[in-house]
Amino acid sequence: MTQEQSTSETLEKTIIFELNGSEYGLPVNFVESIETALPITRVPHEKNYIKGVINLRGKVIPVIDLRIRLEGQQEHSRDEDQIIITRIEETQVGLMIDSAEDVLDIPVDLLENPPETIGTVKKEYIQAIAHLDNRLIILLNIYALLHLEEIKTQETDDR
Repeated sequence: MTQEQSTSETLEKTIIFELNGSEYGLPVNFVESIETALPITRVPHEKNYIKGVINLRGKVIPVIDLRIRLEGQQEHSRDEDQIIITRIEETQVGLMIDSAEDVLDIPVDLLENPPETIGTVKKEYIQAIAHLDNRLIILLNIYALLHLEEIKTQETDDR
């Protein structure tokens, strides 16, 4: 194994974003883009964390408000909100966040299992915790977070 292979296998390339004063991370390989100030069209849905849909370059994409999804907080949209466009398989989903901050290579040996409780975030949404210098970054489990079957149902209902 070469030094380059060894290094790439021990680092987790992660996009870091802020939400309600905490830092979260998602693996870069699930992120397509980060968008700012896109108009969201509300659609009727029983899930309060699904904000609606956006039209991104001709494609209709459902948007989840992570403030509500992760912490159950009431919505408080701001003009500065950003949307991370994610893709799992053929499904695109937008995640509303406060702001994207950075892309970091997180050494895998710094990743820890999540504690039983971490603030108001449900444990099943957390993949791992990373301690970097003075930062605590919560790495999210995108599969648990999105519940793809719910999202696919939403996409089908909107057509």
